[in-house]
Amino acid sequence: MILLAVSLAGVGLFFWPFIASAAPPQTFSFAIALGVVAVLAFIELSTRRLDARRFALLAAIAALDAGLRLVLVVGVGGFSPIFFLILAAGYVYGPSFGFLCGATSLLASAVATGGIGPWLPYQLIACGWVGMAAGLAGTGRTGMTTKRDVLVLAAVGLVTGYVFGALLDVWDWTTFYRAAPSFGWLPGLSLGDALARFGHFYAATSAVYDSFRAVGNVIVIAILGAPVLAAFARLRARFHVTWVSADQPPLPT
Repeated sequence: MILLAVSLAGVGLFFWPFIASAAPPQTFSFAIALGVVAVLAFIELSTRRLDARRFALLAAIAALDAGLRLVLVVGVGGFSPIFFLILAAGYVYGPSFGFLCGATSLLASAVATGGIGPWLPYQLIACGWVGMAAGLAGTGRTGMTTKRDVLVLAAVGLVTGYVFGALLDVWDWTTFYRAAPSFGWLPGLSLGDALARFGHFYAATSAVYDSFRAVGNVIVIAILGAPVLAAFARLRARFHVTWVSADQPPLPT
């Protein structure tokens, strides 16, 4: 419920152009994105769901993704290897951790590559939702990593590859609408017209590009998914601590 509440602010950012007569101010966009991440992180820390070990893991994943993006700034089409760790971590550690992992990884990589700009708030929330989707797909998983886990995560990677691109296109659509007057965003559009023009815009400009991201996610997960999911699961088991009183018999191992 907490994750749903903070995500509603992100929905407002992406849905703004479909109901408003002007694009949102950049300061407003940054405030929403950073506020969502800060509030969720504060709640996770205060409730001890994000303890020192998970916080260290979160920082390590963000640093690794920043390094990957720094080395591989230009990928094949829309593909980037940074999504793999976000998807895998979210699948094992849950939707809240997945959201924070996606958002902090994009923030760290933006700082490392100098990619800070008006597009960053959209990237933070969209990538956070990628990790959240993986976490929701992995809810209830128990035991060892199986082929089913890899298949489910690959399906999430395929779908989110397109969804991430479509969400980021909202910024392109509202910023560069003059370059595409036949299907770009225009002030004062009705909801139906806005959705139709955006669908045309996405199909014409990004569908093929995003296919590289979606298929690339599937390929990387198929190759590395099983060992990385198993490693994250072992770490999660070690992070779990059960307290017993001194006069109770030890738990069976």
